Amino acid sequence: MDHCSCNALKWILTPIFLLLVLMMFLLHLGEDFPVPGLLTMNNTSLAKDPGISLRQTHKPSQRSNSSLHNIKQRKREKTKSRVQRELEKARMVIQEASSNAISVNESIWLDAKEHRIDIYRNWAAFFRSYADMEKQFRVYVYEEGEPPLVHHGPCKDIYTTEGRFIAELEQMQGGFRTRDPHRAHAFFLPFSVTEMVRFLYQPLSYDHQPFQRFVADYVRVIASKHPFWNNTNGTDHFMLSCHDWGPHASRGNSQLYENSIRSLCNANISEGFHPYKDVSIPEINLKDGEMPRQLLSPAFPSRTFLAFFAGGIHGPIRQQLLQHWEGRDLTHMPVYNYLSEDLDYYSFMLRSHFCLCPSGYEVASPRIVEAIYSECIPVIISQGYVLPFSDVLRWEAFSLSVAVEDIPKLREVLEGFTAEELEKLREGIRAIKQHFVLNNPPKKFDVFHMILHSVWLRRLNVSI
Repeated sequence: MDHCSCNALKWILTPIFLLLVLMMFLLHLGEDFPVPGLLTMNNTSLAKDPGISLRQTHKPSQRSNSSLHNIKQRKREKTKSRVQRELEKARMVIQEASSNAISVNESIWLDAKEHRIDIYRNWAAFFRSYADMEKQFRVYVYEEGEPPLVHHGPCKDIYTTEGRFIAELEQMQGGFRTRDPHRAHAFFLPFSVTEMVRFLYQPLSYDHQPFQRFVADYVRVIASKHPFWNNTNGTDHFMLSCHDWGPHASRGNSQLYENSIRSLCNANISEGFHPYKDVSIPEINLKDGEMPRQLLSPAFPSRTFLAFFAGGIHGPIRQQLLQHWEGRDLTHMPVYNYLSEDLDYYSFMLRSHFCLCPSGYEVASPRIVEAIYSECIPVIISQGYVLPFSDVLRWEAFSLSVAVEDIPKLREVLEGFTAEELEKLREGIRAIKQHFVLNNPPKKFDVFHMILHSVWLRRLNVSI
């Protein structure tokens, strides 16, 4: 074959060869890319939509949904790991401050200098943990439920702490409250046990089941609508109640009772209160929503009474106290069953060195906070009572605890204190008073913030 014939054949075969290569290349890509008008070995029909690959025509929705689920799952895991890292970092610096006060920074030192540090169990750890709480603690409030049982509570009676805390957290814009549950370190269940008792309880029935069923239903709803409860079995969730039956209500869900953080006024160990996970909060009786007028700016007269108590016979401890001391020495140690209308309760507190605070049927009593307001040294007479904020406060620096069996020799015990010792205890009361005040709006170190701080410590799982 001559040279010209070879060249001619070459020019004929080359386009054919290139066309075959191009077709094989397109066949190879046809599974993953839209190739309009292209038949494949595995499909006898054409891809009708040029925007969908032939492989995608098999199960497009399943693959799309699976990818979307994986993306959301990775986002949740990333956010969860971020929250966990924040908790771990805070835990580390608090533990460091707990063992080495020098490690706290200048701003924390300045906060501490404004306080009497001997009233705290570990002042460096407290101010470090409080500063971290202000900086990063975020709470998600569930929106499910309707008032008055949810998102609402009493604000003008013996259960004021419950209603005010719910109200303040509900009304908060920013700050500790986050609208993004994935950024939350804790989740708040905003139901009111007091309102449940008011609307669901049959008087004199002593039947706790109606509000236990409500709690069970509420937890079931939020667990079915959100993943957060099931993710931790409720360990990062918390409730708050100042009603005596708060512990009973929490039994409506076993995980709430056993795992969750329960902030309770009735902090009684014998009724299942667990100090390592639950929070004891103060019972505050604001009859008109404000601190009693006599205690707003009290004029402290000379304290002519050794000790004072007035209250009904509610429970065996008060019964024993009244049996031994009611009416025995009204000029020196006035103890009454009830005060007559012509006598002022708070004036007795203001003129007494000690205010007797015996437990009733339940351990908590608003007398403790009232004694603190009047700078009357609280005398705690109870069994199984975990005192409010005792995770950070040294109650022995501003109060006195007397065993029930020592009630008969109560006067002897109280008379054993010197004037200097009494004044030191009152100085402690002045130092901690801010921690037991309800402010509107809340202020730094007040009751609202101290409750959040105790919840923060439970989420960190640290003891200071």
